[in-house]
Amino acid sequence: MILLSQDLLAQCPMCKTALSSARDNGSSVGSSLNNGILYLLALPYTIAAIFGIIWYRNARIQKRKKLASL
Repeated sequence: MILLSQDLLAQCPMCKTALSSARDNGSSVGSSLNNGILYLLALPYTIAAIFGIIWYRNARIQKRKKLASL
């Protein structure tokens, strides 16, 4: 993990440089980059919510079957 952290830290200066050069050109790259960050942030939570809903439904169905068999 420590060995890979250098590659991860290198991304921040790269984004800063890209945004600085794009801002000088009058481009709207910043909003596109922000949208990409929000997309990457929302994806794991969406996947976790889907699995949570599936787990909850299956647990509820199993509970109903167990009560019906008594």
